[in-house]
Amino acid sequence: MLRFTVRRLLQAIPTLLVLSILVFAWLRVLPGGPAGALLGDKATPESLAAMRRLMGLDEPIIVQYFKFLGRVFTGDFGNSLASGDAVISEIGRRFPATIELSVCALVLAIVFGIPMGYLAARYRGRLLDNAAVITTLVGVAVPVFFLGVLLKYIFAQKLGVLPPSGRQDVTIDATHVTGFFVLDGLLTGEFDAAWDAIKHLILPSIALASIPFAVIVRITRASVLDVQQEDFVRTAESKGLTTQVIRRRHVLRNALLPVSTTIGLQTGLLLAGAVLTEKVFNWQGLGSLLAEGIERRDFPRLQGLLLLAAAVYVLVNLLVDISYAIIDPRVRVR
Repeated sequence: MLRFTVRRLLQAIPTLLVLSILVFAWLRVLPGGPAGALLGDKATPESLAAMRRLMGLDEPIIVQYFKFLGRVFTGDFGNSLASGDAVISEIGRRFPATIELSVCALVLAIVFGIPMGYLAARYRGRLLDNAAVITTLVGVAVPVFFLGVLLKYIFAQKLGVLPPSGRQDVTIDATHVTGFFVLDGLLTGEFDAAWDAIKHLILPSIALASIPFAVIVRITRASVLDVQQEDFVRTAESKGLTTQVIRRRHVLRNALLPVSTTIGLQTGLLLAGAVLTEKVFNWQGLGSLLAEGIERRDFPRLQGLLLLAAAVYVLVNLLVDISYAIIDPRVRVR
């Protein structure tokens, strides 16, 4: 298992290098380039040339890339054009909010998606199966931002049972230690703050979880139906194994292989969904930071966020490979 993990880690390094090359090239093919982004629309040819010399953009491209790579390894993404703060500091402040929201959304999608997909396959063609299929179609078809607005209207405005936006009520004097508001409330014993943070998490988490939930249900259902037709399942039945043992050890475990891949892919896509969700619910995380960077053409901020998103995506896929090896030991020898 250790050798398998190390091999996957080594395979991730070229991927990250290629991604860094793509981001490096992207910054230089944009209209005006990094120098034009810093000087703005009123830049003159003279000021652009001076800024290019100051930023080292007149050096050979290979020298520029290795300097860029060195800054990335030290966490130096430059300063935001909008705020003037270091990009790594901005990311550090907003990162816990997005992780808290994404983890909560992913947990909801997995906890409800896998059982529903399994039950839909088990009762294929019945009411539960039809209800699951319709629910997943609605989950995929309804845009995240529309679902978010709808949830706010029903549960915040009409019923008044949940807060409409933000991470925590401004009237609560909470102590923030880690930046994860729920965890901070539990660590400091401020359970009212933790409960308030949970209530603020519910609506955006449901909105963000809608697409991953629908995809997980469909993939789980299809995978379970396929595995049920395999020869080893019929062999287990002929040996007299109980239905519960067959379902747990043979059907569900083997059906989880494509599901784990789906979960990994959906985890990587949560950042894209978080942009819309965070804007709708005024959730101050990386998604809203990315949206602000796009609106203001803040290229240093976009560079840092893109590299972070790429690194997270590679890490998630590494964890998916490891989960594959845990579920099916035969994968380790490939």
